[in-house]
Amino acid sequence: MDIQELRNEHELIDLFCTLAQIPSPSLHEEKVAQFIKEYCSKNNMKCTLDDYGNVLIDIPATVSGKEPLLLSAHMDVIGDDSPVNLYLDEEGNIHAENRTLGGDDKAGVANALLFAKEIANSDTEHGGLECVFTRDEESGMSGIRHVNFKNIKSKYLLVCDSDTLGQLEVSGASYTLVKIDVQSRKGGHSGIDIGDKTRANAAKLIADIISKLPQGVFYEENGTVVTSCNLGGISAGDINVTNIINPEASVSYSIRSSSRKKEEELKLKMSLVIDEFNKNYGEVAQARINFEEHLPPFEKVDDEYIPILFETAARKVGVEPDITSFHAGAETHIYANQTNKNDEKFIPYLVGLATVHNMHSKNEYLEYKSILKGHELLREFFRVYNG
Repeated sequence: MDIQELRNEHELIDLFCTLAQIPSPSLHEEKVAQFIKEYCSKNNMKCTLDDYGNVLIDIPATVSGKEPLLLSAHMDVIGDDSPVNLYLDEEGNIHAENRTLGGDDKAGVANALLFAKEIANSDTEHGGLECVFTRDEESGMSGIRHVNFKNIKSKYLLVCDSDTLGQLEVSGASYTLVKIDVQSRKGGHSGIDIGDKTRANAAKLIADIISKLPQGVFYEENGTVVTSCNLGGISAGDINVTNIINPEASVSYSIRSSSRKKEEELKLKMSLVIDEFNKNYGEVAQARINFEEHLPPFEKVDDEYIPILFETAARKVGVEPDITSFHAGAETHIYANQTNKNDEKFIPYLVGLATVHNMHSKNEYLEYKSILKGHELLREFFRVYNG
């Protein structure tokens, strides 16, 4: 079977391939958004674009008293504007010739979009269904940050952006950039001034600080990393120049944590190291530490409603559920720290509705059977969600 035959046989595969063939690097998603808008117009769906170019779909409930559900995915991909020529390998995997496929996140968009069409044109009783398709997830998450959350009625939502079928990720790590600077009160010549005790080499001093700071896993639970600290880079002097007592040095770290409490503990520990340094070296140098939160934590909630439904639905369609956490960031993190139209805090989950290998590389491919099975899972989940 070639890819065209597969597209003719499965509406979802055809929709995925159509979306994948529209290049949409970050902040250049206009053609995808226009395609979605036209698709909705043809299929009885209310669709609007917000001021930032995000796409919102609203399928009204057919029966009152049921919780609405939101599906979210992003339209941008890692890659450029070059043509996307697709082919099917012998094992039934979909590839793009000499470039990224864009399975992240065209697989999520295709699954949610076709499902919205099915619900909009169904006569079954159901609660409302909302979809949000965002811009610029890959490079800065500016799309999700520009969504007007007060237009969304749903409390529960699935961000369809995990790379493995059957995953339901219930928490994810923040990203905080840490910058530490050391400024010696005097620099100098490594020969003439080396004996002057009022001078200190900032490169050596920052090395002393680094030796006292955590590196790697800071806290874990049941073998899963919750909070980590990673040394990024060190800047001090010139590796080819040795006759200077370096007056300045700096180092960067990343903090990732799915627990706000544990992140604050780590930040306090790092700050105390700097306080102790300034107490001991204040006459010859000064150190400063700065924390910049770039992504808030996506913390696990006590509500087990969605995980229980997801596990039930997955097993019903023959998918092994993997309910877990991830030590990275996604749009779940933004939703988890916002409230909806009814001032309810969102309860998001990162869900896998397809398996994508080698994501973001020229060797990326999608298992076509996985996306079809993911659609079965989505249908069954919505059925039990409305049960």
